[in-house]
Amino acid sequence: MASEQNPLIGFIGLGAMGSRMAANVAAAGFPMICFDVAGTKDRAPEGAAIAASVGAVAAAAEIIILSLPNGAVSASVAEEIIETNQRTVSTIIDTSTIGVAAAKSVHSRLAGSELAYMDAPVSGGIAGAAAGSLALMFAGSDEKFTTLLPLMQAMSKNPFHVGTEAGQAQAMKLLNNFLSGLAMTATSEAISFGLTQGLEMSTMLDVLNVSSGQNTATSDKFPNRVLTELYNAEFLNTMYLKDISLYVENVAAAGTVDTISSNLLPIWQRFAAAEPGADITEVFPFLRDKR
Repeated sequence: MASEQNPLIGFIGLGAMGSRMAANVAAAGFPMICFDVAGTKDRAPEGAAIAASVGAVAAAAEIIILSLPNGAVSASVAEEIIETNQRTVSTIIDTSTIGVAAAKSVHSRLAGSELAYMDAPVSGGIAGAAAGSLALMFAGSDEKFTTLLPLMQAMSKNPFHVGTEAGQAQAMKLLNNFLSGLAMTATSEAISFGLTQGLEMSTMLDVLNVSSGQNTATSDKFPNRVLTELYNAEFLNTMYLKDISLYVENVAAAGTVDTISSNLLPIWQRFAAAEPGADITEVFPFLRDKR
């Protein structure tokens, strides 16, 4: 049952990201009911109710947060919510990365059943999900953003209202991840070249990080995860391949320039095929060794 201060939150999808976001929502004082098709008990926050199905969550919670692997799963879960008898849920916040078209489709389907769909993907990886420091990109009305802000702040120190239409937050997430992966890939190529010239990696990073070549790879991933040989960004190459594939698909649909992304995609296809499930930072040795 919901507290007087906070509504009962349903959380569907307790994978590497979802379980950590759910824990932060519960820690912020929101009562919760959880479900994951792969099993819930060991990944749900302490004290959360465990549901036997999506329908059980929809029949109990006022707001449902989704953290799911792709658009097909989001659509399937949306159908189960719609089909729930005597549902209490009125708002769905989808933190999944599913692409523009999928978000618009799910929004349209739920709107036909008088359910509000909030397009709200997150960025920051597993570490950000655990720390509650994710960036959250929200597309919905001003009123919804204001109403849901305390809940979103439990998951994200950086919630941004990027637009009012479903799909706009997905577009923001995809272009962000394209740039992030591009920085990691390009920096891997640049550092590989520098090493052949006798330059030390640490020296290159020191120079780059006070020069115009500075980026998220030079400032974080290389000094903290590559130079140390930890390779622990906790974001898998298969996950990034999904994101860059979605970006390329959505750019094609929009008809905008894809000169760089269309060349970036095959690199990650090769990397994911050769070393499926490797950390994204391991693209450096993959490219350094000319594979």
